[in-house]
Amino acid sequence: MPDKKREPELLSARIKACRVCREAPLGQPLPHEPRPVAVLSSTARLCIAGQAPGLRVHESGIPFDDRSEDRLRDWMGIDRDIFYDPERLSIVPMGFCFPGYDAKGGDLPPRKECAPLWRQQVFDTMPQIELVLTIGMYAQAWHLGKERQKTLTETVRHWRSYFEANYSPKILPLPHPSWRNTGWLKKNPWFESEVLPLLRSQVQRLAIAPFEE
Repeated sequence: MPDKKREPELLSARIKACRVCREAPLGQPLPHEPRPVAVLSSTARLCIAGQAPGLRVHESGIPFDDRSEDRLRDWMGIDRDIFYDPERLSIVPMGFCFPGYDAKGGDLPPRKECAPLWRQQVFDTMPQIELVLTIGMYAQAWHLGKERQKTLTETVRHWRSYFEANYSPKILPLPHPSWRNTGWLKKNPWFESEVLPLLRSQVQRLAIAPFEE
């Protein structure tokens, strides 16, 4: 009988070896060598679903290895040890590789090959996940489908209806923690007063309390 607890580990090894965006791309191939970055887990009950690695993450191989990690950890109320503990947290972006830059110097969208090929497999191997934090519009589009609102702001504003809906695992939409979104946070103070208390309580329940017993 297959060892279910090893399935995330085995799938992770396959993901790290993936070269589909270079060898069978949908459109232009990835402009550099692939370096898939994702954290799969057989024990984590909380999953962070972001967009795609940036250049710094591509270089280090560490997810959220930039200033956005500081803000996201602050939102969650945890330190780096907890954030990077694969027994507590899974990190599964929509695209596993840094997609490169557009003509204006911004990050391109997640690669189109990645999610259709890997995403269902990833969550099939992690049935213990109870909550997915969908960060940004690409993750929200995938996980919420037609239920997503027309804008990211409206999607996050409807957080309660998504969190209380019959999704399995549960979904909590968040904006990207990039420091470029500081203006958004100032314009939307309800995010800090309404969403962050729930987020921190769920992190406590799923990623902290079980390890204090």
